[in-house]
Amino acid sequence: MRSVLQATVFLAAAVAAAPAVQADESDGSGNATYKVTITNLTRGESFTPFLVASHRPADHLLFTPGGAPSAELAALAEGGDTAPLQGVLSADPRVHDTNTSAGLLDPGHSVTVEIQARPGADRLSLAAMLVPTNDGFVSLQNVALPDGQHDGTLTAPAYDAGSEPNDELCASIPGPVCGGAGGSPEAGGEGFVHIHSGIHGIGDLYPNMRNWHNPVAIVHIQRVRDNEEEE
Repeated sequence: MRSVLQATVFLAAAVAAAPAVQADESDGSGNATYKVTITNLTRGESFTPFLVASHRPADHLLFTPGGAPSAELAALAEGGDTAPLQGVLSADPRVHDTNTSAGLLDPGHSVTVEIQARPGADRLSLAAMLVPTNDGFVSLQNVALPDGQHDGTLTAPAYDAGSEPNDELCASIPGPVCGGAGGSPEAGGEGFVHIHSGIHGIGDLYPNMRNWHNPVAIVHIQRVRDNEEEE
């Protein structure tokens, strides 16, 4: 699964829910399109393509902080592969729409993804891997989408999926910096999702270049148009 990140790079060349943006619960205008713009705040970490979903209220749609990571979350956090988790979301009746961004998002840069929402399915969750890390990812969950009169701006932290040891060895880390095959030589990780502690220089990565302090991203959400009701 780690090879998916390398393919993406070359062909295109990812705590509890964050505070919610206030939404207009009385809005009955039907489906709406939102632009979700993510800015990378780190100095030396890139983000893989983002997986974005609109859905009904659900605190832990992607993962449970302090809980065991799913195999689909591990695929995203270890190799930037959004497909398994997107497949799970697409089959979830609580989910209205999913979308992904393209290419790596480098430090100081932004990417915009469009997502469809509707009354009752007016929450947003997103995730992407941080590279180079073993299994670090940035995420927000269950954010209330804003109404048409207001935009929303939030910050997002970096989590550790707990699915792979943080050996910081390039052989264990895919992507353009390390080019590894992925997968640490020792199986397993912490076993639970937690806030990432950053880069400590125990392997091939230099903290003065790669370390960060949360938050790692700014997420700006804008309602750009109302869509006609589906028949």
